[in-house]
Amino acid sequence: MLNRKELDPDGSPVAAFGERLRTLRDERGWTQDELGERMGYSGTHISAVETGRRSPTPRFTNRADKTFGTGDQLERQGRAVRTNALLEGFPEYVAHEAQAAEIRLYEVGVIPGLLQTPEYAAALTVGTVKREAITAEQGDERIALVAKRQASLIRTPFPLVFVVLDESCLRRPIGGSAIMDAQLARLIEFAELPNTVLQLAPFDMGIRRPLSLPVTVLTMPDRSLMSYAESAQRGHLERESTFVLPMLTAYHQLQAEATSQAATVAVISKLRKGTP
Repeated sequence: MLNRKELDPDGSPVAAFGERLRTLRDERGWTQDELGERMGYSGTHISAVETGRRSPTPRFTNRADKTFGTGDQLERQGRAVRTNALLEGFPEYVAHEAQAAEIRLYEVGVIPGLLQTPEYAAALTVGTVKREAITAEQGDERIALVAKRQASLIRTPFPLVFVVLDESCLRRPIGGSAIMDAQLARLIEFAELPNTVLQLAPFDMGIRRPLSLPVTVLTMPDRSLMSYAESAQRGHLERESTFVLPMLTAYHQLQAEATSQAATVAVISKLRKGTP
């Protein structure tokens, strides 16, 4: 079949579920549209689950079990997907991030994954595992995903990557001093790339700050837009332009108020020298 995406069931729980769903469908000779009609979903939705771009919800797995007559097998496998280290909605976002022509990112509190050194990512994960928020295995999954996301940016043509960091990202110590120094050096290297812009949103921006929570806006190769934001429990990928365009406007306003890239690099360099 043309354009049939190969799956790696060992890559993640969501990929394993997608492979299982596809196998069951293939065994019955159904198309994605035919399965979707039986389950009450679109063929596009079925495709997104099969390729790991969308996580299966409890409603989805329940209907899949009824359609295939698999008891509660898919529901149990779906629970494994939903209890992994990644927020619901994030795997779908990552798939789009890897194809985006432009990435606009605003982060608060920590250096974003796309800019993290392996040591910084590991230090963050160790803390999360110690709090028992995730297992050690889930922590390994997070670290591997950071590396995979960064590798996806090394493609032709390079995506344009715009990053605005809240000052707290630089001031919050993660790991030891050596880890933070290497991470700050990584930020300077990022700013020197020809396809990137790095800016700082200082604390004293005050009420001029149009965004208070982390957000990402993607521009796809066809110039369509989508945004991604997270709550404590899940991530939300928004494609409706009615909601994405105001977010893009707010991001542009944030860039206008933020410190220039040259001034941002100067601040980072001072922090590396231990000066405020």
